[in-house]
Amino acid sequence: MNYWPLLGIAVVVVGFVLRLNPIAVVVGAGLASGLLAGKPLGELLALLGESFVSNRALMLFVLTLPTIGLLERAGLREHMHAWILRMRRMTFARLLIGYLGLRQLLGMVGLTNAGGHAQTVRPLLAPMSEAAAEKETGPMSHELRQRVLALDAATDNVGLFFGEDVFVAVGAVLLIQGFYAQNGIVLEPLHIALWALPTAIAAFAIHALRIVLFARRMRRERGDA
Repeated sequence: MNYWPLLGIAVVVVGFVLRLNPIAVVVGAGLASGLLAGKPLGELLALLGESFVSNRALMLFVLTLPTIGLLERAGLREHMHAWILRMRRMTFARLLIGYLGLRQLLGMVGLTNAGGHAQTVRPLLAPMSEAAAEKETGPMSHELRQRVLALDAATDNVGLFFGEDVFVAVGAVLLIQGFYAQNGIVLEPLHIALWALPTAIAAFAIHALRIVLFARRMRRERGDA
């Protein structure tokens, strides 16, 4: 048995210990293992290209993270925070309810990756909601800030979960159709998606009410303090 290809693991370990670029480390480890296994360089490059194409959605998500990091380093969060402070009519409840509605509408047309915790909640929604809350309550405590951030994440989850089920080509709708088909019940994906619409509306109303109640409780606690 040829153990030389296992040196690729050593390349990964050394690369991460030295804090080198993760993508370069992984690609280098793959090339090292392939060459030590006797694979031609052209075949290895073709394999990497096929893997990239077949996992392009994951690669786009991975490439999003360093982009967001660069934007945050350039002051994105601070600009969003200051922008909301200048908007006099923007309240904490209006901001989150507006984001909830937008997230649901985008999910209903299949744009599920247009938002998310990494893409929008951390760099955009979090500083905006903090600024909106500070306008109503003044400087926030660490505990209140964490509760605000948790509500931001929950708003994104609710909007995506109940919005995407209205899109006919989402995996959940096709899974439901397949389950009923196995039991002799024929349903069209469009019918399943339309029946998810009342649930999406109810979820929007319930979570919007939760946001309003949270904002009232936040102001009341600040008044008591």
